[in-house]
Amino acid sequence: MTDEDRKILKRINDYAEQVMGDIDPQQVPVSTQLNNLRPIMEEIAGEKKISLEDMFILYMDLQSEASCKSEQKLRDSLQDLNGGEGMPLLYR
Repeated sequence: MTDEDRKILKRINDYAEQVMGDIDPQQVPVSTQLNNLRPIMEEIAGEKKISLEDMFILYMDLQSEASCKSEQKLRDSLQDLNGGEGMPLLYR
């Protein structure tokens, strides 16, 4: 992920926190969540001179990448807790 990608993701996530900070993402359909993010995505798409559809795809890709990195960091930190001895901590 480039620095520019990180800035885009942070900008969208900051906006999401403002407009959807009190919702449960597990209970609200993704389509509704994306619709709530539409204004910031339209703004960024206009700045980048890309289509809104490409902006949605970019956001989903960046969010997936960030999620995978966060999960790997969690796995690594749990591995460190094991210390190589005894019963391993399991993570699903």
